[in-house]
Amino acid sequence: MIGRPDSGAARIIPALDTGDLARAEALAASLAGRCGVLKVGLELFCAAGAPAVAAIARHAPVFLDVKLHDIPNTVAGALRSLLPLQPAMVTLHAGGGPAMIAAARREAETAGAARPLLLAVTVLTSMDAAALAATGVADAPAQQVLRLARMAIAAGADGLVCSPHEAALLRAELGPGPALVVPGVRPTGSAAGDQARVATPAEAVAAGADWIVVGRPITGAADPAAAAAAIAAELAG
Repeated sequence: MIGRPDSGAARIIPALDTGDLARAEALAASLAGRCGVLKVGLELFCAAGAPAVAAIARHAPVFLDVKLHDIPNTVAGALRSLLPLQPAMVTLHAGGGPAMIAAARREAETAGAARPLLLAVTVLTSMDAAALAATGVADAPAQQVLRLARMAIAAGADGLVCSPHEAALLRAELGPGPALVVPGVRPTGSAAGDQARVATPAEAVAAGADWIVVGRPITGAADPAAAAAAIAAELAG
């Protein structure tokens, strides 16, 4: 199982959000050594499947961000199918409930020391209070994040995916144990894009993030390796 990062560069997870495996491989090659983990998300996994994970894993450990969400038996079966790919981290939606998370944890344990971190996604960083209200959740994002986080950790998740705005709250309420992976990270001067709750890399780490997920500010840069190095330097400083 992957350990917590011990340097600025090791905290960075570039999001290889593309359906083009050749482009993803080129990005992975250019970012090797500039980051700790590389993200294979739904777009790339749906386009290229298992070969994408194998290709990216040649350059760095893989954060397989597929956000599993189904009945417990189906999620356990899906995880069973993913374990041979040896991802370092796998996401599932906390909204699937404690039985689903517990089933995933039992399946993950069959991989022994090589098992991935199970990360429960709380509230997507694209959602704000109005978006939550549209789904029937009257509470503010922070309240919903904390509710889901407590449930997910109790059910067996190793960590959580949350926005930078809730990282400090989760650290204060849950302590240092849960791993925190924080998307919605934008270097100073970068556009927020479709993210609603964002922060700079330094702000996210100061709030308690172990890893930060950065997409377009790295992968859309003219020089992705230089962009990643600049973020690592910011964190080191």
